[in-house]
Amino acid sequence: MTETNPQQISVKKILPLILATAIFMQMLDSTILNTSLPSIAKDLHESPLNMQNAIISYVLTLAVFMPASGFLADRFGTKKVFIFSLILFSLGSLFCSMSQNLTHLVISRVIQGVGGSLMTPVGKLALIKTFDKSELLKAMNFAIIPALIGPVLGPLVGGYMVDYLSWHWIFLINIPIGILGIVLGLKYMPDYKSTDVDFDLKGFLIFAAASLLLSISLELFGDMQNISPVLFVFILGFLFLYYYYKHARRGGNPIFPLDLFQVRTFRVGIVGNLATRLGISSVPLLLPLMIQIAYKQSAVTSGWIIAPMALTAIFGKSSVIKILDKYGYRQTLMVNTFIIGTLICLLAIPDIHTSLYWFVPIIAILGFFNSIQFTSMNTISIADLRNFQTSSGNSLISVNQQLAIGFGIAFGLIVLKLFESSDLIKGETHNAFRYTFLTVGILTIISGFVFRRLHISDGKNMKSKDE
Repeated sequence: MTETNPQQISVKKILPLILATAIFMQMLDSTILNTSLPSIAKDLHESPLNMQNAIISYVLTLAVFMPASGFLADRFGTKKVFIFSLILFSLGSLFCSMSQNLTHLVISRVIQGVGGSLMTPVGKLALIKTFDKSELLKAMNFAIIPALIGPVLGPLVGGYMVDYLSWHWIFLINIPIGILGIVLGLKYMPDYKSTDVDFDLKGFLIFAAASLLLSISLELFGDMQNISPVLFVFILGFLFLYYYYKHARRGGNPIFPLDLFQVRTFRVGIVGNLATRLGISSVPLLLPLMIQIAYKQSAVTSGWIIAPMALTAIFGKSSVIKILDKYGYRQTLMVNTFIIGTLICLLAIPDIHTSLYWFVPIIAILGFFNSIQFTSMNTISIADLRNFQTSSGNSLISVNQQLAIGFGIAFGLIVLKLFESSDLIKGETHNAFRYTFLTVGILTIISGFVFRRLHISDGKNMKSKDE
Protein backbone atom coordinates (compact mmCIF):
# COMPACT_ATOMS: atom_id res chain seq x y z
CA MET A 1 0.00 0.00 0.00
CA THR A 2 1.20 3.50 -0.83
CA GLU A 3 1.10 6.15 1.86
CA THR A 4 -1.71 8.66 1.68
CA ASN A 5 -0.33 12.19 1.55
CA PRO A 6 -2.09 15.23 3.12
CA GLN A 7 -3.22 16.45 -0.32
CA GLN A 8 -5.02 13.12 -0.96
CA ILE A 9 -6.67 13.33 2.48
CA SER A 10 -7.94 16.85 1.66
CA VAL A 11 -9.24 15.67 -1.74
CA LYS A 12 -11.08 12.76 -0.11
CA LYS A 13 -12.67 15.10 2.42
CA ILE A 14 -13.74 17.77 -0.08
CA LEU A 15 -14.58 15.72 -3.21
CA PRO A 16 -17.93 14.38 -1.88
CA LEU A 17 -18.86 18.00 -1.00
CA ILE A 18 -17.99 19.14 -4.55
CA LEU A 19 -20.22 16.42 -6.04
CA ALA A 20 -22.92 17.29 -3.49
CA THR A 21 -23.04 20.92 -4.74
CA ALA A 22 -23.50 19.66 -8.32
CA ILE A 23 -26.23 17.18 -7.38
CA PHE A 24 -27.98 19.78 -5.20
CA MET A 25 -28.10 22.33 -8.03
CA GLN A 26 -29.40 19.75 -10.49
CA MET A 27 -32.07 18.34 -8.16
CA LEU A 28 -33.17 21.81 -7.02
CA ASP A 29 -33.40 22.96 -10.63
CA SER A 30 -35.42 19.91 -11.66
CA THR A 31 -38.15 20.64 -9.08
CA ILE A 32 -38.08 24.39 -8.41
CA LEU A 33 -39.85 25.27 -11.67
CA ASN A 34 -42.94 23.16 -10.95
CA THR A 35 -44.46 25.68 -8.53
CA SER A 36 -43.15 28.73 -10.43
CA LEU A 37 -44.49 28.17 -13.96
CA PRO A 38 -47.76 30.15 -13.59
CA SER A 39 -45.84 33.25 -12.41
CA ILE A 40 -43.23 32.94 -15.16
CA ALA A 41 -46.00 32.41 -17.73
CA LYS A 42 -47.82 35.54 -16.57
CA ASP A 43 -44.66 37.65 -16.79
CA LEU A 44 -43.76 36.29 -20.24
CA HIS A 45 -47.39 36.66 -21.47
CA GLU A 46 -47.83 32.93 -22.06
CA SER A 47 -50.44 30.39 -20.98
CA PRO A 48 -49.15 28.23 -18.07
CA LEU A 49 -50.14 25.17 -20.11
CA ASN A 50 -47.71 26.22 -22.88
CA MET A 51 -44.75 26.49 -20.52
CA GLN A 52 -43.82 22.81 -20.54
CA ASN A 53 -40.98 23.51 -22.98
CA ALA A 54 -39.09 25.24 -20.16
CA ILE A 55 -39.00 21.92 -18.28
CA ILE A 56 -38.88 19.44 -21.17
CA SER A 57 -36.01 21.23 -22.97
CA TYR A 58 -33.83 20.87 -19.85
CA VAL A 59 -34.70 17.22 -19.21
CA LEU A 60 -34.19 16.20 -22.85
CA THR A 61 -30.85 18.02 -23.07
CA LEU A 62 -29.72 15.97 -20.06
CA ALA A 63 -30.81 12.79 -21.85
CA VAL A 64 -29.11 13.69 -25.13
CA PHE A 65 -25.70 14.76 -23.77
CA MET A 66 -25.26 12.37 -20.80
CA PRO A 67 -23.80 9.56 -22.96
CA ALA A 68 -20.95 11.88 -24.01
CA SER A 69 -19.90 12.72 -20.44
CA GLY A 70 -17.59 9.72 -19.93
CA PHE A 71 -15.83 10.23 -23.26
CA LEU A 72 -15.28 13.97 -22.65
CA ALA A 73 -13.91 13.28 -19.16
CA ASP A 74 -11.51 10.63 -20.51
CA ARG A 75 -10.41 12.88 -23.37
CA PHE A 76 -10.02 16.26 -21.62
CA GLY A 77 -9.77 15.26 -17.95
CA THR A 78 -12.35 15.18 -15.16
CA LYS A 79 -11.22 18.52 -13.69
CA LYS A 80 -11.53 20.57 -16.89
CA VAL A 81 -14.88 19.04 -17.91
CA PHE A 82 -16.36 19.39 -14.40
CA ILE A 83 -15.32 23.07 -14.08
CA PHE A 84 -16.59 23.74 -17.62
CA SER A 85 -19.95 22.10 -16.78
CA LEU A 86 -20.37 24.22 -13.62
CA ILE A 87 -19.56 27.42 -15.55
CA LEU A 88 -22.02 26.44 -18.29
CA PHE A 89 -24.76 25.57 -15.77
CA SER A 90 -24.24 28.84 -13.88
CA LEU A 91 -24.26 30.87 -17.12
CA GLY A 92 -27.41 29.06 -18.24
CA SER A 93 -29.02 29.96 -14.88
CA LEU A 94 -28.06 33.62 -15.36
CA PHE A 95 -29.48 33.64 -18.90
CA CYS A 96 -32.71 32.01 -17.61
CA SER A 97 -33.16 34.85 -15.11
CA MET A 98 -32.70 37.41 -17.91
CA SER A 99 -35.17 35.76 -20.32
CA GLN A 100 -37.64 38.12 -21.99
CA ASN A 101 -39.81 35.47 -23.62
CA LEU A 102 -40.40 31.71 -23.73
CA THR A 103 -37.91 31.16 -26.59
CA HIS A 104 -35.12 32.87 -24.61
CA LEU A 105 -36.01 30.75 -21.57
CA VAL A 106 -35.96 27.49 -23.55
CA ILE A 107 -32.54 28.29 -25.12
CA SER A 108 -31.17 29.17 -21.66
CA ARG A 109 -32.55 25.92 -20.23
CA VAL A 110 -30.77 23.98 -23.00
CA ILE A 111 -27.46 25.65 -21.98
CA GLN A 112 -28.21 24.67 -18.37
CA GLY A 113 -29.02 21.13 -19.53
CA VAL A 114 -25.68 20.72 -21.34
CA GLY A 115 -23.91 21.76 -18.12
CA GLY A 116 -26.10 19.49 -16.00
CA SER A 117 -25.57 16.49 -18.30
CA LEU A 118 -21.79 16.63 -17.65
CA MET A 119 -21.74 17.94 -14.08
CA THR A 120 -23.08 14.99 -12.07
CA PRO A 121 -21.76 12.03 -14.17
CA VAL A 122 -18.22 13.49 -14.30
CA GLY A 123 -18.32 14.28 -10.56
CA LYS A 124 -19.39 10.68 -9.84
CA LEU A 125 -16.65 9.34 -12.11
CA ALA A 126 -14.01 11.33 -10.19
CA LEU A 127 -15.42 10.00 -6.90
CA ILE A 128 -15.34 6.38 -8.13
CA LYS A 129 -11.71 6.73 -9.28
CA THR A 130 -10.57 8.46 -6.07
CA PHE A 131 -12.05 6.18 -3.40
CA ASP A 132 -11.36 2.51 -2.74
CA LYS A 133 -14.40 0.24 -3.01
CA SER A 134 -14.49 -0.08 0.78
CA GLU A 135 -14.81 3.73 1.14
CA LEU A 136 -16.97 4.45 -1.90
CA LEU A 137 -20.40 3.72 -0.44
CA LYS A 138 -19.86 6.09 2.51
CA ALA A 139 -18.57 8.86 0.20
CA MET A 140 -21.44 8.38 -2.28
CA ASN A 141 -24.07 8.38 0.49
CA PHE A 142 -22.76 11.75 1.70
CA ALA A 143 -22.76 13.15 -1.84
CA ILE A 144 -26.35 12.08 -2.62
CA ILE A 145 -27.91 13.61 0.53
CA PRO A 146 -28.68 16.76 -1.53
CA ALA A 147 -30.50 14.54 -4.04
CA LEU A 148 -32.97 13.82 -1.22
CA ILE A 149 -33.09 17.40 0.13
CA GLY A 150 -33.31 19.16 -3.26
CA PRO A 151 -36.79 17.86 -4.19
CA VAL A 152 -38.11 18.87 -0.72
CA LEU A 153 -36.70 22.39 -0.92
CA GLY A 154 -37.38 22.91 -4.65
CA PRO A 155 -41.16 23.46 -4.59
CA LEU A 156 -40.97 25.41 -1.29
CA VAL A 157 -38.06 27.67 -2.28
CA GLY A 158 -39.67 28.22 -5.69
CA GLY A 159 -42.99 29.11 -4.08
CA TYR A 160 -41.52 31.59 -1.58
CA MET A 161 -39.26 33.26 -4.14
CA VAL A 162 -42.10 33.70 -6.62
CA ASP A 163 -44.52 35.06 -3.98
CA TYR A 164 -42.12 37.30 -2.03
CA LEU A 165 -39.34 38.18 -4.52
CA SER A 166 -39.70 37.35 -8.22
CA TRP A 167 -39.36 34.25 -10.40
CA HIS A 168 -35.91 35.41 -11.59
CA TRP A 169 -34.45 34.39 -8.19
CA ILE A 170 -35.24 30.70 -8.72
CA PHE A 171 -32.43 30.71 -11.28
CA LEU A 172 -30.11 33.22 -9.61
CA ILE A 173 -29.92 30.98 -6.50
CA ASN A 174 -27.76 28.57 -8.56
CA ILE A 175 -24.99 31.10 -9.15
CA PRO A 176 -23.45 31.31 -5.63
CA ILE A 177 -23.68 27.50 -5.32
CA GLY A 178 -22.02 27.16 -8.75
CA ILE A 179 -19.23 29.58 -7.78
CA LEU A 180 -18.60 27.55 -4.59
CA GLY A 181 -18.37 24.37 -6.69
CA ILE A 182 -15.97 26.04 -9.17
CA VAL A 183 -13.65 27.35 -6.40
CA LEU A 184 -13.57 23.96 -4.64
CA GLY A 185 -13.21 22.14 -7.97
CA LEU A 186 -10.21 24.23 -9.06
CA LYS A 187 -8.40 23.37 -5.82
CA TYR A 188 -9.51 19.81 -5.05
CA MET A 189 -10.99 18.11 -8.16
CA PRO A 190 -8.57 15.41 -9.38
CA ASP A 191 -7.81 15.41 -13.13
CA TYR A 192 -8.24 11.85 -14.37
CA LYS A 193 -7.72 11.12 -18.06
CA SER A 194 -7.65 7.95 -20.14
CA THR A 195 -5.37 7.09 -23.03
CA ASP A 196 -7.86 4.51 -24.29
CA VAL A 197 -10.51 6.90 -25.64
CA ASP A 198 -13.06 5.32 -27.94
CA PHE A 199 -16.37 7.06 -28.52
CA ASP A 200 -19.14 6.13 -30.95
CA LEU A 201 -19.74 9.66 -32.26
CA LYS A 202 -21.91 8.50 -35.16
CA GLY A 203 -24.10 6.38 -32.88
CA PHE A 204 -24.35 9.24 -30.38
CA LEU A 205 -25.54 11.68 -33.09
CA ILE A 206 -28.08 9.18 -34.50
CA PHE A 207 -29.50 8.37 -31.05
CA ALA A 208 -29.62 12.07 -30.13
CA ALA A 209 -31.50 12.86 -33.36
CA ALA A 210 -34.04 10.09 -32.65
CA SER A 211 -34.60 11.34 -29.08
CA LEU A 212 -35.09 14.95 -30.19
CA LEU A 213 -37.42 14.11 -33.08
CA LEU A 214 -39.66 11.91 -30.90
CA SER A 215 -39.77 14.67 -28.26
CA ILE A 216 -40.61 17.34 -30.85
CA SER A 217 -43.42 15.16 -32.23
CA LEU A 218 -44.95 15.03 -28.74
CA GLU A 219 -44.69 18.80 -28.43
CA LEU A 220 -46.30 19.32 -31.87
CA PHE A 221 -49.08 16.94 -30.86
CA GLY A 222 -49.91 19.26 -27.96
CA ASP A 223 -50.45 22.25 -30.26
CA MET A 224 -51.44 20.51 -33.43
CA GLN A 225 -53.61 22.21 -36.02
CA ASN A 226 -52.56 19.71 -38.68
CA ILE A 227 -51.77 16.03 -38.13
CA SER A 228 -49.35 15.73 -41.09
CA PRO A 229 -46.23 17.43 -39.58
CA VAL A 230 -46.76 15.53 -36.31
CA LEU A 231 -46.81 12.16 -38.10
CA PHE A 232 -43.86 13.13 -40.28
CA VAL A 233 -41.63 14.07 -37.31
CA PHE A 234 -42.82 11.02 -35.32
CA ILE A 235 -42.04 8.60 -38.17
CA LEU A 236 -38.69 10.33 -38.78
CA GLY A 237 -37.82 9.78 -35.10
CA PHE A 238 -38.53 6.05 -35.42
CA LEU A 239 -36.53 5.88 -38.66
CA PHE A 240 -33.53 7.30 -36.79
CA LEU A 241 -34.03 4.68 -34.06
CA TYR A 242 -34.01 1.99 -36.78
CA TYR A 243 -30.91 3.62 -38.29
CA TYR A 244 -29.22 3.38 -34.86
CA TYR A 245 -30.24 -0.31 -34.65
CA LYS A 246 -28.60 -0.97 -38.05
CA HIS A 247 -25.51 1.02 -36.98
CA ALA A 248 -25.15 -0.90 -33.69
CA ARG A 249 -25.54 -4.27 -35.47
CA ARG A 250 -22.47 -3.59 -37.59
CA GLY A 251 -20.31 -4.12 -34.52
CA GLY A 252 -17.46 -1.86 -33.47
CA ASN A 253 -18.06 -0.17 -30.13
CA PRO A 254 -21.63 1.25 -30.23
CA ILE A 255 -22.57 3.72 -27.51
CA PHE A 256 -25.45 1.41 -26.45
CA PRO A 257 -24.66 -2.21 -27.49
CA LEU A 258 -27.65 -4.25 -28.68
CA ASP A 259 -26.63 -7.23 -26.54
CA LEU A 260 -27.98 -5.27 -23.55
CA PHE A 261 -31.50 -6.01 -24.81
CA GLN A 262 -30.83 -9.74 -24.86
CA VAL A 263 -30.83 -9.55 -21.04
CA ARG A 264 -34.50 -10.00 -20.12
CA THR A 265 -34.40 -8.16 -16.76
CA PHE A 266 -32.68 -5.17 -18.41
CA ARG A 267 -35.28 -5.14 -21.20
CA VAL A 268 -38.20 -5.27 -18.76
CA GLY A 269 -36.59 -2.62 -16.53
CA ILE A 270 -36.07 -0.20 -19.44
CA VAL A 271 -39.60 -0.65 -20.88
CA GLY A 272 -41.17 -0.55 -17.41
CA ASN A 273 -39.27 2.64 -16.53
CA LEU A 274 -40.49 4.35 -19.70
CA ALA A 275 -44.11 3.14 -19.35
CA THR A 276 -44.68 3.85 -15.65
CA ARG A 277 -42.92 7.24 -15.65
CA LEU A 278 -45.37 8.54 -18.29
CA GLY A 279 -47.89 8.88 -15.49
CA ILE A 280 -45.63 9.38 -12.48
CA SER A 281 -43.60 12.25 -14.02
CA SER A 282 -46.61 14.41 -14.85
CA VAL A 283 -47.98 14.63 -11.28
CA PRO A 284 -45.34 16.99 -9.73
CA LEU A 285 -46.13 19.49 -12.50
CA LEU A 286 -49.90 19.02 -12.90
CA LEU A 287 -50.79 19.30 -9.19
CA PRO A 288 -49.08 22.69 -8.55
CA LEU A 289 -50.61 23.98 -11.80
CA MET A 290 -54.08 22.88 -10.68
CA ILE A 291 -53.68 24.41 -7.20
CA GLN A 292 -52.62 27.75 -8.67
CA ILE A 293 -54.81 27.90 -11.80
CA ALA A 294 -58.03 26.15 -10.70
CA TYR A 295 -57.95 26.75 -6.92
CA LYS A 296 -56.38 30.26 -7.28
CA GLN A 297 -53.91 29.55 -4.49
CA SER A 298 -50.37 30.93 -4.11
CA ALA A 299 -47.15 29.29 -5.28
CA VAL A 300 -46.15 28.85 -1.61
CA THR A 301 -49.34 26.88 -0.91
CA SER A 302 -48.72 24.57 -3.86
CA GLY A 303 -45.10 24.15 -2.70
CA TRP A 304 -46.16 23.03 0.79
CA ILE A 305 -48.67 20.55 -0.65
CA ILE A 306 -46.07 18.99 -2.99
CA ALA A 307 -43.20 18.92 -0.43
CA PRO A 308 -44.39 15.79 1.50
CA MET A 309 -43.84 13.74 -1.68
CA ALA A 310 -40.08 14.21 -1.38
CA LEU A 311 -40.00 13.75 2.41
CA THR A 312 -41.77 10.37 2.34
CA ALA A 313 -39.52 9.31 -0.57
CA ILE A 314 -36.64 9.28 1.93
CA PHE A 315 -38.56 6.72 4.07
CA GLY A 316 -39.29 4.70 0.92
CA LYS A 317 -35.55 4.42 0.21
CA SER A 318 -34.91 3.04 3.69
CA SER A 319 -37.73 0.45 3.36
CA VAL A 320 -37.20 -0.81 -0.18
CA ILE A 321 -34.58 -3.49 0.61
CA LYS A 322 -36.83 -5.15 3.24
CA ILE A 323 -39.82 -5.06 0.86
CA LEU A 324 -37.83 -6.56 -2.04
CA ASP A 325 -36.35 -9.25 0.23
CA LYS A 326 -39.83 -10.26 1.36
CA TYR A 327 -41.85 -10.05 -1.87
CA GLY A 328 -39.30 -10.11 -4.71
CA TYR A 329 -39.04 -7.75 -7.67
CA ARG A 330 -41.91 -9.12 -9.76
CA GLN A 331 -44.59 -8.86 -7.08
CA THR A 332 -43.23 -5.61 -5.64
CA LEU A 333 -43.16 -3.81 -9.00
CA MET A 334 -46.56 -5.03 -10.18
CA VAL A 335 -48.38 -4.23 -6.92
CA ASN A 336 -46.46 -0.99 -6.42
CA THR A 337 -47.36 0.28 -9.92
CA PHE A 338 -51.04 -0.51 -9.30
CA ILE A 339 -50.92 1.41 -5.99
CA ILE A 340 -49.27 4.43 -7.64
CA GLY A 341 -51.86 4.43 -10.47
CA THR A 342 -54.70 4.23 -7.94
CA LEU A 343 -53.27 7.13 -5.89
CA ILE A 344 -53.03 9.27 -9.05
CA CYS A 345 -56.70 8.44 -9.77
CA LEU A 346 -57.60 9.57 -6.23
CA LEU A 347 -56.28 13.05 -7.08
CA ALA A 348 -59.29 13.32 -9.43
CA ILE A 349 -61.89 12.92 -6.65
CA PRO A 350 -61.90 16.38 -4.96
CA ASP A 351 -64.09 18.99 -6.64
CA ILE A 352 -63.41 22.73 -6.60
CA HIS A 353 -65.07 23.13 -3.17
CA THR A 354 -63.04 20.37 -1.45
CA SER A 355 -60.31 21.37 1.00
CA LEU A 356 -56.76 21.32 -0.36
CA TYR A 357 -55.74 19.25 2.66
CA TRP A 358 -57.29 16.28 0.85
CA PHE A 359 -54.23 16.15 -1.42
CA VAL A 360 -51.59 16.08 1.36
CA PRO A 361 -51.95 12.42 2.51
CA ILE A 362 -52.29 11.20 -1.11
CA ILE A 363 -49.13 13.04 -2.17
CA ALA A 364 -47.26 11.84 0.94
CA ILE A 365 -48.18 8.17 0.30
CA LEU A 366 -47.40 8.62 -3.41
CA GLY A 367 -43.87 9.83 -2.59
CA PHE A 368 -43.22 6.69 -0.52
CA PHE A 369 -44.31 4.29 -3.27
CA ASN A 370 -42.59 6.33 -6.01
CA SER A 371 -39.29 5.88 -4.18
CA ILE A 372 -39.78 2.11 -4.00
CA GLN A 373 -40.69 2.07 -7.70
CA PHE A 374 -37.63 3.97 -8.91
CA THR A 375 -35.14 2.03 -6.79
CA SER A 376 -36.67 -1.33 -7.77
CA MET A 377 -36.79 -0.53 -11.50
CA ASN A 378 -33.21 0.76 -11.58
CA THR A 379 -31.74 -2.19 -9.64
CA ILE A 380 -33.61 -4.92 -11.56
CA SER A 381 -32.40 -3.32 -14.81
CA ILE A 382 -28.75 -3.98 -13.91
CA ALA A 383 -29.36 -7.23 -11.97
CA ASP A 384 -28.19 -9.61 -14.70
CA LEU A 385 -25.77 -7.40 -16.63
CA ARG A 386 -22.20 -8.67 -16.89
CA ASN A 387 -19.30 -6.49 -15.79
CA PHE A 388 -18.46 -5.36 -19.33
CA GLN A 389 -22.13 -4.31 -19.86
CA THR A 390 -22.59 -2.36 -16.62
CA SER A 391 -21.17 0.97 -17.81
CA SER A 392 -23.18 1.22 -21.05
CA GLY A 393 -26.26 -0.29 -19.38
CA ASN A 394 -26.15 2.20 -16.52
CA SER A 395 -25.73 5.06 -19.01
CA LEU A 396 -28.74 3.91 -21.05
CA ILE A 397 -30.85 3.61 -17.87
CA SER A 398 -30.01 7.26 -17.00
CA VAL A 399 -30.82 8.44 -20.53
CA ASN A 400 -34.05 6.42 -20.61
CA GLN A 401 -35.05 7.87 -17.24
CA GLN A 402 -34.60 11.48 -18.44
CA LEU A 403 -36.46 10.78 -21.70
CA ALA A 404 -39.30 9.15 -19.74
CA ILE A 405 -39.59 12.23 -17.50
CA GLY A 406 -39.70 14.52 -20.54
CA PHE A 407 -42.26 12.33 -22.33
CA GLY A 408 -44.33 12.05 -19.12
CA ILE A 409 -44.54 15.84 -18.65
CA ALA A 410 -45.43 16.33 -22.33
CA PHE A 411 -47.99 13.51 -22.22
CA GLY A 412 -49.71 14.85 -19.08
CA LEU A 413 -50.04 18.35 -20.55
CA ILE A 414 -51.28 17.00 -23.91
CA VAL A 415 -54.07 15.10 -22.11
CA LEU A 416 -54.88 18.23 -20.07
CA LYS A 417 -55.10 20.40 -23.20
CA LEU A 418 -57.32 17.86 -24.96
CA PHE A 419 -59.75 17.81 -22.03
CA GLU A 420 -59.62 21.60 -21.69
CA SER A 421 -60.66 22.06 -25.31
CA SER A 422 -63.39 19.38 -25.18
CA ASP A 423 -67.10 19.93 -24.49
CA LEU A 424 -66.89 17.45 -21.63
CA ILE A 425 -65.70 19.95 -19.01
CA LYS A 426 -67.94 22.88 -20.07
CA GLY A 427 -65.31 25.55 -19.41
CA GLU A 428 -64.48 24.30 -15.90
CA THR A 429 -60.66 24.12 -15.85
CA HIS A 430 -60.66 22.15 -12.61
CA ASN A 431 -62.54 19.28 -14.26
CA ALA A 432 -59.94 19.15 -17.05
CA PHE A 433 -57.30 18.47 -14.38
CA ARG A 434 -59.52 15.84 -12.73
CA TYR A 435 -60.06 13.91 -15.97
CA THR A 436 -56.34 14.19 -16.70
CA PHE A 437 -55.40 12.62 -13.35
CA LEU A 438 -57.95 9.87 -13.96
CA THR A 439 -56.57 9.12 -17.45
CA VAL A 440 -52.93 9.22 -16.33
CA GLY A 441 -53.71 7.05 -13.28
CA ILE A 442 -55.51 4.36 -15.31
CA LEU A 443 -52.66 4.22 -17.84
CA THR A 444 -50.17 3.87 -14.96
CA ILE A 445 -52.16 0.92 -13.56
CA ILE A 446 -52.11 -0.74 -17.01
CA SER A 447 -48.34 -0.16 -17.31
CA GLY A 448 -47.84 -2.40 -14.27
CA PHE A 449 -48.48 -5.45 -16.45
CA VAL A 450 -45.08 -4.87 -18.09
CA PHE A 451 -43.51 -6.39 -14.97
CA ARG A 452 -45.35 -9.69 -15.50
CA ARG A 453 -42.43 -10.55 -17.80
CA LEU A 454 -40.21 -10.83 -14.73
CA HIS A 455 -39.73 -14.24 -13.09
CA ILE A 456 -40.38 -14.74 -9.38
CA SER A 457 -36.67 -15.45 -8.80
CA ASP A 458 -35.41 -12.39 -10.72
CA GLY A 459 -33.22 -10.07 -8.67
CA LYS A 460 -32.23 -12.61 -6.02
CA ASN A 461 -28.57 -11.89 -6.79
CA MET A 462 -29.14 -8.18 -6.05
CA LYS A 463 -29.48 -8.57 -2.28
CA SER A 464 -25.81 -8.09 -1.64
CA LYS A 465 -25.66 -5.18 -4.11
CA ASP A 466 -28.63 -3.39 -2.51
CA GLU A 467 -27.24 -3.87 0.96
